[in-house]
Amino acid sequence: MLSFEDKVLIKSLWECKRLSSRRQMKEFPNKNWKRRTLDDFLRKLRTTGSIERAAGSGRPQSSRTAENVAAVEELVLSQDDKPQTRRSARQISRELNIPRTTVMRIIRNDLRLKCLKRRRAQELTAANRQARLVRAKQLLQRFSVSDVSFIFFTDEKIFTVAAPSNTQNDRVYVPRSVSKKQISADRLLRTRTTFSQSLMFQWEFRNSVARS
Repeated sequence: MLSFEDKVLIKSLWECKRLSSRRQMKEFPNKNWKRRTLDDFLRKLRTTGSIERAAGSGRPQSSRTAENVAAVEELVLSQDDKPQTRRSARQISRELNIPRTTVMRIIRNDLRLKCLKRRRAQELTAANRQARLVRAKQLLQRFSVSDVSFIFFTDEKIFTVAAPSNTQNDRVYVPRSVSKKQISADRLLRTRTTFSQSLMFQWEFRNSVARS
């Protein structure tokens, strides 16, 4: 196979110096060109004068048809009235009976979608959001800029007793033209309830010494 850069170079050598395939192979031995490949390309160049691939040439697509593209688009994207109903590439491959690599090519090349990973986040109610805003403003008013380097915070870790989930397979597909900031948080965040069964571990940082 000849790359686009190789085709441009071969065309320039033919038009400027009229070098044959044998001469071009001698000029650029590091390219590892095949004599038959060069002869075929030069024959096409003399006939059409273009390095572009002819429309309709090559092996016809048997899996990436319009029907399969539409079916993959319907399965890979969550429905508006039914969130989180999308199928994975492996599930789509089984349902449509097409290779998984073909499904991925349809997603990337035909549908032009990119994959975003969902992240865990705390589910916040309206009261939680208002309380955080009020406390953040109070904290800003309480301390001056010079006191910031002397502030130490306590922290805690909650180990929830919940069914494990595989975040590697929990993805969201969106068009490539859409940035992550334009997507609603409901699609990117995998929330959990506040009062689930859990075990809390708390520690405090003071004077660069950790105590638990």
